[in-house]
Amino acid sequence: MATTAASKPPLVQKLRGLTGEVVKFGVVGLSGVVINFAVFWVCINGLGLASLRSNIAATVIAIATNYLGYRYWLYRDRDAASRKREITLFLVFSGIGMLIETGVLAFTVYVLHLDSHYEQLGAKVIGLAVATVFRFVSYRTWVFTALPEPEPAAVASTADAADAADGQELAAQAELMLVTEQIRYAKAE
Repeated sequence: MATTAASKPPLVQKLRGLTGEVVKFGVVGLSGVVINFAVFWVCINGLGLASLRSNIAATVIAIATNYLGYRYWLYRDRDAASRKREITLFLVFSGIGMLIETGVLAFTVYVLHLDSHYEQLGAKVIGLAVATVFRFVSYRTWVFTALPEPEPAAVASTADAADAADGQELAAQAELMLVTEQIRYAKAE
């Protein structure tokens, strides 16, 4: 596809769009973090589960809620033609993110022997931060793909068709006005 310099958005406009996307990603992600930490805390304190099991349970629940936020709010304008592919890739990359997060937690607990609940939460924060960067890049690059840009000729032909349709609609309205005027004059005579 050949693009001209006039059709390319300026860098500032691209950065503004990316900033908005990062903010929305952060809002959805923050809700997932709250869910993740709440479930994690309940699992290790309330249910007495081991930290890795608690982390996996919490992350799986957060992944499910995040998908809904990403699909129906942040990336709602992205190509959704292949939902099966999208969900599969989302689960794969979310799983890799979960492995990153759980790996940091496991390293902290089993190698560094930092196993108090607060040390585990600290390790979870670090693991989650690294996994979040990975998820952002992978989701926007491979999971929620942008719709392809239309070819310049297709845009021109679409604009021409729209102009033709507008012209036909305008002509139809003019004819209707003439007919109503003729009826009005006929009644006046």
